[in-house]
Amino acid sequence: MSASQPAPRQEAPYYYVPGLSSHPVRTSLSFLLLAFSLTLWFNGIINGWLTLVAIICLLVSLYFWFGEAIRESEAGLYSKRVDSAYRWSMAWFIFSEVMFFSVLFGALFYARYFTTPLLGDLDHNLYLWPAFNAIWPHGGPAGVVDPFAIMGPFWLPTINTALLLASGVTLTISHHALIADRRNKAILWLAITVLLGATFLCCQAYEYIHAYRDLNLKFDSGIFGSTFYMLTGFHGFHVFIGGLMLSVILFRLIRGDFTSEKHFGFEGAAWYWHFVDVVWLGLYIVVYWM
Repeated sequence: MSASQPAPRQEAPYYYVPGLSSHPVRTSLSFLLLAFSLTLWFNGIINGWLTLVAIICLLVSLYFWFGEAIRESEAGLYSKRVDSAYRWSMAWFIFSEVMFFSVLFGALFYARYFTTPLLGDLDHNLYLWPAFNAIWPHGGPAGVVDPFAIMGPFWLPTINTALLLASGVTLTISHHALIADRRNKAILWLAITVLLGATFLCCQAYEYIHAYRDLNLKFDSGIFGSTFYMLTGFHGFHVFIGGLMLSVILFRLIRGDFTSEKHFGFEGAAWYWHFVDVVWLGLYIVVYWM
């Protein structure tokens, strides 16, 4: 057998347990360095060079760790029990992401429907925040925050909504094509999905430029500015991560890693992408329309 040919699949054990590995330690140290460097950077002690080093270390560590997991899977070491463990792990990971965005949405609702009316009552308006206008969005007491305009739903946010909804459809088509063992069709529609995700990020970058330059909407534009950029920014980061995952899946699909029966790597990335789509729908309604 030549070196270019993949190793033959062996019979999967009852439950595969990998040997001792340095990947968890290296990844943990990379996360620790990232947190430490961000703390120093935000406090003005150093610039961002150490954060860049930490991110590179983290990406390299994850690259080798995931690569080893892929080789174990392709060698046939993962049984149905391991597959079930991966599915439950991905489900709980997505649940943790649901809780993360719930906190951000909760902060927006609390500021809008509880804090704003409270600060607009007679006592607060007279003694604490004079000249405060309790209409959402607000900029705090008069003169504290520079005037700004809000970002409406037309047209960039609506275009981005159409892009993400279309990407969910193309991803589903690709998945069904893979199940039907139509690999070329699956590759085509998955490539279109990745392209739609990249277009979404480009539109969001343009939206941020427009908001900052033309609307004077900044991160310090009161509670509206901070919640707007926190929600849309973290969602954009999740779109980037999801697009990165789908790009790796596309490469593996072209390489021939997946079969119509065994392709959880594809399914896990698809779950994550559909979650990102659903979050954007809620964000589109709450942030841009309400």
